[in-house]
Amino acid sequence: MPNYKVIYFNVRGRAEVTRLIFAYAGQKFEDKRIVREEWLKLKPSTPFGQVPVLQIDDKMYAQSAAIANYLAREFGLYGKTNMDAFEIDQVVCLIEDFFNAHLKVKREEDETKKAELLKKYLEEEVPKYLGFLEGLLKKNGSGYFVGSDTTLADISVYDFVFGLNENHPKVLETFPLVKGHMDKIASLPNIKAYLDVRPPTPF
Repeated sequence: MPNYKVIYFNVRGRAEVTRLIFAYAGQKFEDKRIVREEWLKLKPSTPFGQVPVLQIDDKMYAQSAAIANYLAREFGLYGKTNMDAFEIDQVVCLIEDFFNAHLKVKREEDETKKAELLKKYLEEEVPKYLGFLEGLLKKNGSGYFVGSDTTLADISVYDFVFGLNENHPKVLETFPLVKGHMDKIASLPNIKAYLDVRPPTPF
């Protein structure tokens, strides 16, 4: 078994899905959380001058989506058929769109514009995306997004929805299937064990 190391800042961000995959799989990994000074020294040695990076033995790999997809295949989280993988990718890409809508608000520096963007985000974007997720869960009928077991789709949704609910606790009140799904994934034994010791870090 190779030695795995996840290198990222002390936030959940783009690395948390990878950490959750390792947790779900019960796979040991080094969770290297760096500070700015360490990053400036490390940056030239990374593949593309960015983190997160997954180091496997002595080789570094970049791009959070590529890392998560690789690990999902390694640990049986990519479904049983090519169509399963297609549907999983569909959900993961939807979450990426949702995350980008969140980032648009987070990165706005003008406080007046930020307040306007946040209002639009909570009133329009959040219900839209949660509605899509609720519909997918209802259609599949198993409590999971694809098939009848945990996949990368479930872990990706859980990670984002947990952060959303953490910052805006009332948004899930009218989306019971999404809320139930979040609770289901959080209660999986290996995930729960990880969450019990996870550092209190921002979304």
